[in-house]
Amino acid sequence: MDVFKKLKGFYFPHRRYFIVSIIFLFVMTAITVIYPIILQITIDEVVMEGRYGLVPYLAFGFVGIMAIKGIATYISQYNGDLFGIVSVYNLRNELYRKLQRLPFKYYDNAKTGDLMSRLTADVEGFRFFLSFGFAELIRLVLLLVVTTGVMLYYSVSLTIITMISIPFLAVVVYRFDKKVHPAFRGVRQSFGRLNTNVQENISGINTVKSLSREEYQIRKFNSSNRDYKDKYIFTADIWAKYFPLMEFLGNLSIILMLGYGGYLVINETLTHGELVAFYSLVGFIIWPIMNLGFTINQFSQSKASGERLLEVLEADEPIRDTENSVHMKNIKGEVVFQNVTLQYTEVDEKALYRVSFRAKPGKTIGLIGPTGSGKTSVTQLMTRFYEATEGKVTIDGVDVQDYTLSSLRKNVGFVLQESFLFSSTIKSNIAYGRPDIPFDKIVESAKHAQAHDFIMELPNGYDTMLGERGLGLSGGQKQRIAIARAICLDPSILIMDDATSAVDMQTEFKIQQELQKVMKGRTTFIIAHRISSLKHADEILVLDNGRVVQKGTHHTLINEKGLYRRIYDIQFRDQKQILQAQQG
Repeated sequence: MDVFKKLKGFYFPHRRYFIVSIIFLFVMTAITVIYPIILQITIDEVVMEGRYGLVPYLAFGFVGIMAIKGIATYISQYNGDLFGIVSVYNLRNELYRKLQRLPFKYYDNAKTGDLMSRLTADVEGFRFFLSFGFAELIRLVLLLVVTTGVMLYYSVSLTIITMISIPFLAVVVYRFDKKVHPAFRGVRQSFGRLNTNVQENISGINTVKSLSREEYQIRKFNSSNRDYKDKYIFTADIWAKYFPLMEFLGNLSIILMLGYGGYLVINETLTHGELVAFYSLVGFIIWPIMNLGFTINQFSQSKASGERLLEVLEADEPIRDTENSVHMKNIKGEVVFQNVTLQYTEVDEKALYRVSFRAKPGKTIGLIGPTGSGKTSVTQLMTRFYEATEGKVTIDGVDVQDYTLSSLRKNVGFVLQESFLFSSTIKSNIAYGRPDIPFDKIVESAKHAQAHDFIMELPNGYDTMLGERGLGLSGGQKQRIAIARAICLDPSILIMDDATSAVDMQTEFKIQQELQKVMKGRTTFIIAHRISSLKHADEILVLDNGRVVQKGTHHTLINEKGLYRRIYDIQFRDQKQILQAQQG
């Protein structure tokens, strides 16, 4: 029950719905136990004694009781459903908020399909038990207690004989729970992996088809599907083994009751009506205990779902605001790295090692180096996507860890190489960081990013709806919209992470010309693989294996021996050879 204790904050505030449901559940249970009593009176008084005048009263009484039970059932079930629905509404919202707060480090290892499974199937599994399982468990206990009381009233000895097999049934049910819970947890985990396979395949369908890997993906899905099937079969096997045993022990109670009850009737210590009523009452004990297996099944699934939800809710949030966090405002944009080292995990090599530099306000800093040299890591520390392992990163003399996350990230505009666009209009995508910005500012940002012309050629212009992840646009068009989005944010610090890699050289030149206007007064970091993108930078940092190996302007660096000159020679060698051939 630890899972339900930890999740108490989501359902306990709505306990009034649960209480109302239980109150009317009491009414339902009381009426259920009245049935056998009416049956006993009918047999003993009407059939055996011939008091037929009671028939109308018994019939109208039975109809009235049925009507009351129907009303009580409606109120109980409605409030039970409401209890579960409202509780998981808050739970689902908190899970989503948690996902927004979790750092990049969490998503480095998380699977999208598995997270989707937790927010859908696991939340629904938990809701089902809140809506039905809790109430059903109480109903079973209540029915057992009330029914046993009525049985004792009829015959203490017959009740004792009937109950002989019940302790054995309870033991079997307990052992069933111990085995079925871990089995259902395995089913949930396998379902998450199955979802991940489907999600990755759909998201990467272009890659799959371009490399003709459909058969491989089919085999991979079949493997996950087989694992899911096997785990469900294993769970079904547990159910199939234990349910017949539980049914046998339940029927054994009926056999004992009929045998000893018949003896009491023969000896006239029990009436015919009481024996029939007793038989009906035994059903109210045996079948609830039999259904206890199904309820435990529900409980096990809900518990397994709750555990998976808690794994998200209790995930560590190392990057968060503190009580003393300050709001970033009136930013000049001075960025300083002081002996900064970054190691993503304990087993990884250092992504950055003792990196130090100072970016003056309004200056443009270029970052270049081989793949994996740490260029992107530098910029991700400025926005606290990750925390420095050692050293300190400051903006305007204040440690970035002392700023509030929202104000820090609103003042730092990011354009990533992988441009993500939402399934919305182009206008909404550009204004995503500032939804209230005037439309003319959106157009102005698009013009700076060289996106306005192609946007106006689309059927609905800025109101054109984009498909998932910007489907329907080329890579270069998506990058230009992403650049427009960053410009629209009007940040004090602008980070361009290989932001023009997908556009042609001519468009890149035009974008750079426009960005020269936009970058005035802003501290700008440009990550690029093409030296042509960095020539205008005030200072260029050359990184290799997480270290800054060179600093300087383009003109000073090409005249030095080192990595920058080698990159320059490689990129411009072919052009030189062509020119020489033409001159020759």
